[in-house]
Amino acid sequence: MARSYKNQLSQVSDVDFNLVRVFKTVVECGGFTAAVPVLGVSRSAISTHMANLEARFDLKLCQRGRSGFALTEEGQDVYEASLRLLASIDSFRAEVNNFHQELHGYLNIGITDTLVSLPHMHITHALTALKRRGPKVDINIYMQPPGEVERGVVDGRLQVGVVPAVNKMSALEYMSLYDEVAHLYCSAHHPLFKRSDSTITDEELRACDAVRPTFALPESGRRLHKTLNETASASDREGVAFLILTGLYIGYLPRHFAERWTQQNDLRAIRPSDYSYRIQYATITRRGRLYQRVLETFLAELGELD
Repeated sequence: MARSYKNQLSQVSDVDFNLVRVFKTVVECGGFTAAVPVLGVSRSAISTHMANLEARFDLKLCQRGRSGFALTEEGQDVYEASLRLLASIDSFRAEVNNFHQELHGYLNIGITDTLVSLPHMHITHALTALKRRGPKVDINIYMQPPGEVERGVVDGRLQVGVVPAVNKMSALEYMSLYDEVAHLYCSAHHPLFKRSDSTITDEELRACDAVRPTFALPESGRRLHKTLNETASASDREGVAFLILTGLYIGYLPRHFAERWTQQNDLRAIRPSDYSYRIQYATITRRGRLYQRVLETFLAELGELD
């Protein structure tokens, strides 16, 4: 929707960039107080910065008070514009860093939960190799749900992500990494725990309370979940584990992630030959991306591990 402003923003200064970064942090932290430890300044200083930014833009960007923090419509627009602006600055910085003979710059990588416990450790080994080749490279890891990782790569906040290759986006390029196997589990407190697999029927499993994941699954996983009585939900694998460990629910977990509990006899897989599925993981990068030495070096290291 077109708007008319009393003042047009003219020359942008370094001060404006700093204020925009403060604004972005406040939004992502959900308010002034939560942003204090992240920015390392006082709440009053943040309030002053925000007031200066609103005066500079001649816009009311947010509501704050006893009712909490909330963006105005203009504030949401400015926040989205700030993401594009800061991503462009990072892209410029990466291009300049490409001119250095020495590997220099940064890697912003988004990763979904539980992958650190995969025995392949491809990501860990590739990051190790990258850091050895470029000791001055800054590595920034962001643990996020798959959808957030994909959006971050598309809009340039992340250079690369690692996600389940389930619902592929046309704006992204996918490079297969490895599979993980998910089994159906119950805890030591569940009535099925001490039963042998041969005595557990499909009907009994359908009658048990089960956990429904709200993240994307492959078709084989969706089919198996449809057979369960899903009376609870979780947004990530750790949440699924929490519910299974209550002894009240059954649910699917990656085998490598559940291993810490199976070794302690706190969890067991139920009929794994019948109730399991595979999830393919892939690295994602933005289609048509500019060449960045740090990113391409990391991807090459990953390729060497295949």
